[in-house]
Amino acid sequence: MASIAPVSGSHGSAADLLARLADADGSAAHRYVASADLLSGRFATRNLADAIHYLCTLHGRHPGVLDHAAGRSAHDGARGWLIKAVDGFAGERAALAKLVVAVGPLPSTPGQAESESAVNGQRHALDMLAQSDRDGCALGAALTLVLDWKAVRGVIDTIANRLGVEIAACTLPTRGETLAVADAVAISAGVERAMAFGAQQILGQHRGLWDLLDARQIARGEY
Repeated sequence: MASIAPVSGSHGSAADLLARLADADGSAAHRYVASADLLSGRFATRNLADAIHYLCTLHGRHPGVLDHAAGRSAHDGARGWLIKAVDGFAGERAALAKLVVAVGPLPSTPGQAESESAVNGQRHALDMLAQSDRDGCALGAALTLVLDWKAVRGVIDTIANRLGVEIAACTLPTRGETLAVADAVAISAGVERAMAFGAQQILGQHRGLWDLLDARQIARGEY
């Protein structure tokens, strides 16, 4: 992860802060997410299958980041957004599960045990982040997950189209709705800093996942 240093919350609004973080360090900015290797190359089908399996490991179980955050947040300004986000992400989990079945087993890859351990560690880190007692941390992670999911959903849609599998449309809150909540709940500099920390942590985990998937496709090589 690079590009944006830790911020104090004193420059601009909370919405501006989360938007800058998500745009600079989110999945859409990762080389592999838009690469031919993943989306259209000779081995794209197996690389996409790999991505779906690992996305499901990271985000396919319940409760997830949004569910934990909904149980932790006491901010009235976030309540309606959290309800919509939790409901919408249930559909995303269903899409992941459907596609995992459709693509079949994970592509055979050197270092499989190490890969599984790494992603399980990421899953644990996200669970801990989303259950943080620091006011604003879990909510910042939840908001940023939804902001970053647009790029993730692009990968999900690509594999669904490639396999001819129909999945439901994404019903997560929009970027505008999400950023409006960020401003509504940033009631102090401390909360804003905690939101920024949660955002940076979830973006770091997503970038770590794409790094791992890129490394796995290189390790598979031509076989």
